[in-house]
Amino acid sequence: MFPIDFFWRAAARWPERTAIDAPEGFTTYATLAGEVAALAAGLCALDPQPGSRVGILASNSREHLVALLATLAAGKVWLPLNVKSTASEIQRILGVTEPGIVVVDPGSAALMATASTPRVWTGAHSPDAQPTVSALIAQHAGAARLDLAALGLKDSDTQAIKFTGGTTGAPKGVMQPYRAWLANISNQIHGWGFDEHERYVLAAPITHGTGTYVLPILAQGGCHVGLAEAGAEAVRAAFRDRDGTCCFMPPTLVYMLMALPGSSRDDYPRLRRLIYGGAPMPPEKIRQVRGFFGPVLGTTYGQTEAPQILTLMRPEDFEDERNWASVGRRSWFSDVEIMAPDGTLLPNGEVGEVVARGDLLMSGYWRLPEKTAETLVDGWLHTGDRGLIDERGYLYLKDRLKELVITGGFNVYPIDVENALGQHPAVHECAVFGIPDDKWGEAVQAAVQLRAGQQASEAELIAWVRARLGPVQTPKRIHFRASLPRSPVGKVLKNEVRQAVLASQGDPS
Repeated sequence: MFPIDFFWRAAARWPERTAIDAPEGFTTYATLAGEVAALAAGLCALDPQPGSRVGILASNSREHLVALLATLAAGKVWLPLNVKSTASEIQRILGVTEPGIVVVDPGSAALMATASTPRVWTGAHSPDAQPTVSALIAQHAGAARLDLAALGLKDSDTQAIKFTGGTTGAPKGVMQPYRAWLANISNQIHGWGFDEHERYVLAAPITHGTGTYVLPILAQGGCHVGLAEAGAEAVRAAFRDRDGTCCFMPPTLVYMLMALPGSSRDDYPRLRRLIYGGAPMPPEKIRQVRGFFGPVLGTTYGQTEAPQILTLMRPEDFEDERNWASVGRRSWFSDVEIMAPDGTLLPNGEVGEVVARGDLLMSGYWRLPEKTAETLVDGWLHTGDRGLIDERGYLYLKDRLKELVITGGFNVYPIDVENALGQHPAVHECAVFGIPDDKWGEAVQAAVQLRAGQQASEAELIAWVRARLGPVQTPKRIHFRASLPRSPVGKVLKNEVRQAVLASQGDPS
């Protein structure tokens, strides 16, 4: 079985149900299945090589979903490309992965202006002589579905190459095999209980975490709700006016929804699951979000190397405040443990590196065997995160290994300090890191973005943390920022904040 088979089965079971509710209209499963089969045939006509790469450089849209499904149905490898990236980075990825085709929004054409890769355009018109998605669908209407097994594809073969979006280091192309996608689909359906009544709001980019929800929703006969434009107001309208039931988004978007003028829980009449990821949510924020939206909050922990859902926290898990600093318990097909530096698995309650194994794992990094060997050791994925698992099986992350601050011989986990700072009523968001220090080895420092209209002094925030965590974990300095830099998916770029502080102190390292 292949991931696309979940969609084919759903289309056979619910042909008249709505699969996509987009600004331009409704698409039934039967119509979508015909378009996917036709576009898959068109992609194979342009590039007959089985297992070749198809890049998609497009914002969220109905055609983006069709192109993604068609790529899977054609037995090709999905290469998601970020429309908020730079032309040089897109060119680097294209050069490394050598896709046979790139599906492109006309508005993103400048990002690959120097690339020679054949294009397929979204939208009604082609800006050059190359085909559009709609033209290929019309040309190959009525095409039969491809038998992927007959092409010789196996569950260990690659379904997607996704480039990591971490806050430090050069991105690496993560090869996600068919088995990882099958495990993810099963984990999502089991973990969240998706059914045919689901209406998933496409609030975050399909090229990132949202992409892991496309097939689980369709597998169960649900509907994807597309937005006419980006932004919190459009997301609220999708829940208020178009019966949205669930969504995955970064914490920053959750906060923006709450801050919209006139916003209330009445704007979300059918909301069942508000799943956040990509960045932690401090306990005080969790209290505020649950107070606003009710008992619908959930979260997952995973990496591009183990997509999305190694562990999950269901809404019912949030009923116990002890769990608010956790990322939940193991999902199906995931073996998550804590490992010491010598490779020994540690008992419950001890801090070490989070490691994982099972079907959800990547097969390696694209054309980087040495990096693969560093990360996959004896079947275990070394996540680079530190944490512990309690006696109930809940995973608590402490921080990235490289973000651990060792000050005066004591270990300080920035997330603990961030959680304490985040409880101050004037603090909107913060980032905690270590700065080289002659006396302490490293000194704990923090960058803070205050809430609009709120004030707090450096001394006040230092005293606030000291009262809660003691002197060792208290920042020596607080740096106030109008805003904190973020990645395209909303992660605070902690290393960028740290480098700015170092530069301001005359240390270019």
